[in-house]
Amino acid sequence: MENSTVSFYFNLTMFMNIGHYRYPAFVFCLLLYSFIVSANLAMIIIILREKTLHEPMYIFTAFLSVNALYGSTGFFPRFLMDLLSDTHLISRPACFTQIFIIYTYASYEVTILCIMAYDRYVAVCHPLHYHRKMNSTTVYTLTFFAWVCPACNLTVCIIMVVRLPLCGNNIQKVYCASWNIVKLSCVSNAVNSIVALLGAIAVASLPFSCILYTYLRIVIACWKSSEVRGKVLQSCLPHVISFVIYSITSLSDTALSRQNLEEINPFAAIILSLEFVIIPPVLNPLVYGLKLPEIRKQIFKTLCLKPHTKRTFVEHC
Repeated sequence: MENSTVSFYFNLTMFMNIGHYRYPAFVFCLLLYSFIVSANLAMIIIILREKTLHEPMYIFTAFLSVNALYGSTGFFPRFLMDLLSDTHLISRPACFTQIFIIYTYASYEVTILCIMAYDRYVAVCHPLHYHRKMNSTTVYTLTFFAWVCPACNLTVCIIMVVRLPLCGNNIQKVYCASWNIVKLSCVSNAVNSIVALLGAIAVASLPFSCILYTYLRIVIACWKSSEVRGKVLQSCLPHVISFVIYSITSLSDTALSRQNLEEINPFAAIILSLEFVIIPPVLNPLVYGLKLPEIRKQIFKTLCLKPHTKRTFVEHC
């Protein structure tokens, strides 16, 4: 039985540290998940329904919301079930499926932010050629690579992890993570660590470099022309905020996975490990909904409200 458990199941040990806090945590996370689904679904519906929002910038914003629903659905249902369960065993197929969903969600987030940065770069630095450069063919091509490349990369990585011989089944997290499984390998961790680190750097460097380069060019363009500075900052600020949020949360999880979790406060470890799964899906619809004027106008219109009006909701409707 012991060998069977090690072979076919993983044990998510971080739930053991939650104790009686699991019931308020369940209620809070259920409300959080409900908000994520509602807010991002509302963003998608508003952008799809309103023809004036059928432009690359808003289409890519809708992709962020789609990705938020994808990542949240791959994490929250299982997490909520585990919060109320006394055992936290997860089968190998379910574990690797969760790894694929969560890690592709994280990869999709940065690739979508990358093509959004390129869209803003073209709009600011080449405004006269924007509609020619960001035509439907370009949008479809960028979208294809943004979704397909991370999926192919993660498929290869997971195949490599699946083939590792394991000498244990305890995962020090509340969800399955590839590096935690690599640490269970009977093969030397030094080799696995170097390979994983080089692979992560290679995969992350291209979109991050692209994002940094495009925003550097945008800053230079704004510095030269004060006339368009306000308008540019208004349209680019949500993207910058999303990129900063994603960078901080993903780096926190990456740094945490390399630490000895027994030396860290368990609640702090859980919160840090969940940041990149929870914070971007919560904040992105708020940031884009409040900061982009066209989307904000449609939200007010949907709620039967007009900006800068003193009439109440009931009176206006």
